[in-house]
Amino acid sequence: MKPTWEESNQHGLSESLDRVFAAVSRRDGNPPDSPLSDPGGAGSESSREAKPATTALEQLERLFGLTPFERDVLVLCAGAELEQRFAEACAAEGGAARSAWPTFGLALSALADPHWSAISRDRPLRSWKLVELGAGDSLLRSPLRIDERILHFLLGVPATDERLEAFIRPMSPSVACATATHSESAVLAAQNWAGTSNNLRGLKPVLLVGRRSFDQRVVAQEICRLLGVQPYVLRATDIPAGVAERAQLARLWNREALLAGAVLSIQTDDVEGPEASRQLRAFLDGIFVPLILEIREGSTLEQFDGFRVDVPSLVELERKVLWMESLGPLASQMNGALDRIVECFHFDAAEIRLAGAMVRDAAAHRAEADPYRLTWEVCRTQARRSLENLAQRIEPKAGWQDLVLPALQVETLRQIVGHVRQRSVVHSRWGFSDKYARGLGVTALFAGSSGTGKTMAAEVIARALDFDLYHVDLASVVSKYIGETEKNLRRIFDGAEESGAVLLFDEADAIFGKRSEVRDSHDRYANLEISYLLQRMESYHGVAILTTNMKHALDNAFLRRIRFIVQFPLPDAAQRRLIWQRVFPPAAPVSDLDYNRLSQLNIPGGIIRNIATHAAFQAAEEGAAIGMTHILRAARVEYAKIDRPLTATETGGWA
Repeated sequence: MKPTWEESNQHGLSESLDRVFAAVSRRDGNPPDSPLSDPGGAGSESSREAKPATTALEQLERLFGLTPFERDVLVLCAGAELEQRFAEACAAEGGAARSAWPTFGLALSALADPHWSAISRDRPLRSWKLVELGAGDSLLRSPLRIDERILHFLLGVPATDERLEAFIRPMSPSVACATATHSESAVLAAQNWAGTSNNLRGLKPVLLVGRRSFDQRVVAQEICRLLGVQPYVLRATDIPAGVAERAQLARLWNREALLAGAVLSIQTDDVEGPEASRQLRAFLDGIFVPLILEIREGSTLEQFDGFRVDVPSLVELERKVLWMESLGPLASQMNGALDRIVECFHFDAAEIRLAGAMVRDAAAHRAEADPYRLTWEVCRTQARRSLENLAQRIEPKAGWQDLVLPALQVETLRQIVGHVRQRSVVHSRWGFSDKYARGLGVTALFAGSSGTGKTMAAEVIARALDFDLYHVDLASVVSKYIGETEKNLRRIFDGAEESGAVLLFDEADAIFGKRSEVRDSHDRYANLEISYLLQRMESYHGVAILTTNMKHALDNAFLRRIRFIVQFPLPDAAQRRLIWQRVFPPAAPVSDLDYNRLSQLNIPGGIIRNIATHAAFQAAEEGAAIGMTHILRAARVEYAKIDRPLTATETGGWA
C-alpha cells in the first residue's frame, strides 16, 4: 500500500527522495565526484558542525554520524522500498544485472560526495545495521536493503525491532507512585546522568542495590520519568550464551536506545554462579548507552563497576499511608491496630495493594468480620510465599498451659513476647531506632538437652504473637561451596523479615561454633560465614529463635548479640508428673494411671510424649484404654532407641 505522504513530509523524507531519485536517474546532469576523494571528512563524525535535528532523517544523521553520502544511500534504500520509480531506476542503471534494488556501485556512481569508506563494516551504515547487504558476486553489485526498524523510524511509524522482542520488553507501569524513599534514590541516579542528554554514550551503569525487586523497579521507572525516557527491562538469565548472539543483542539495543530514547534495566535476581556473572559482564561490555542494573543486596554483582544507588525498603510511615489508601474506610475501623500490621509485615507497595484488595473483597462478603483479623490473616497467607522452599512451616498448637518449666524460664519467654509486641512503641514512638541502628530484632537462644521443650516454647511464642513459625535446619543450610552458605542465609533472613514470621534455627552450633585458627582457605571461609551471620543477626529486625544442645560450643561474639538466653533444664520428678498428667488429650481413654510412679522415669518431656504416643497405639490396637502396661512396653522401646537401660529404680512398684 502506498504510504501516506503527509506522514513522510512531516519527517522530511519526501524532498530527500525526490533529490536522490533525480541523482540516480541522472536528471540533474551533474556527474558525481570521485569516490576515492572522501570529501566531507567521512572518517570523522566530528568533522561536521552539529545542529539540532528536526526530522527523522536528520535525527538518524546526527545519532549515527552519517556523512551526506551515507545519508543519501539510506534514502535511496528507503525509496526502493516505498516507490516503484526507484525500482525502475535501479533496474535501468543496473546493466546486465537488472536488479530492482540499489547497490553500493550504483550509489558511488550516482550520488553526490561519494566515498569508498561508506562501504566499510566499521562505518555507520553497516556497523549499525542501517542497511543490509544481500548476496551477490561482489561488494559493489550486492543488493542493499534498508533495515525495517530504520524504515519505520523514517516514516514516523511506532515500532520495535522484532529481534529484540524475545529478550527485551517495555517495563510494565508500576501499580504505585514513587514514595519519598524511592524518589530520593531516583534523583541520585538521575543526577549522575544529568547534563549528558547530548552525549549518552560511554556512561557507567547505575547499580540499584536493594532487597526487593519491586522497589528497584519503581526507582528505575522514576529515573526514566525524570530523564524523559522510556524504561525497558531484560532478565539477565535471558542474555544469550553464544558470543555472536550476545554481541548482536548488545548492538541492536544500543541502536534502539538511541532511536527510541530508552533506558534498559537488567534484572539480576536469578544470576547465580561465575558463568552467569561472566555472561552478564560480557554483555555489559558491548553496551555504551545508559543502563540500570537491579542488584540484590549481598550479591557478588555489587562489585560491578557503576554508580551505586542504595534502594531501601519502604519506611514504616510510607507503608502505613499505602495501607490506609488500600484499605479505605476499613482502616479507620481497626482502632489503631493497623500499626501492628504495618510494623510486622514489611510489604512493598504492590503487595500492600494486593492484600488491601483481598481484604476489601472478603469484607464485602463477610460484613460481620473484624477488619483487623481479616487483614492479619490475609497478610499471613500472602507473606508465606517469601519463605516457600526455604524453611518448613510449623503450625503452632502449644499454649502457655502446655509448658512445664521453672518460673524463671517461663517469665523470660513472656518477656520475649512482650518485646515483640511493644517494639513499635519502643523503637518508633520512643525513638530507640533513631539512636540504635542495629540489634533491633528479637533474638533468643534456647539451650538444653533434646526433648526439654525448646521447640514447644517456640510454638508457644509464635502462637501468642499470632505469627507463623518456620523451622530452619542450619545443618542443611551450610554448604561446602564458597558463598553459598551466606546466600542461603540471606534469603532466609530477608524472607522472614518481610513476612513477620518467627524463625526457629535448629542446631545453632552447626554454624555458630567458635571460630578456629586459620590454617587453610577452608578455615578462612568458615570464619567468614560466621562473621557474615553475626552481622546479619545484628541487622535483623524480625524474631529469631536458635536452639542448641551444646551452648559451650558457641562463639562468644555470637552470644553477645543474643538478647535472650534461656536454659532448658531436665525436668525434676514433680515436673515430670505434671507433664504425664498433661500429655494425654482429653478424648484419650486412660485407665488407672499412677502419675507418681510414671514420674520415676527420669526422662525429658519429649521422650515422655513419644512414650505416651506409642502406648496409645498399642491400646488402640487392643481395643483397650491406655494403661500402665502399655506405657511400660512403650518405655522399653523408647529407651532402646536412646541406647539406655530401663532401670529397676525407675520402674519400681509397677513393672
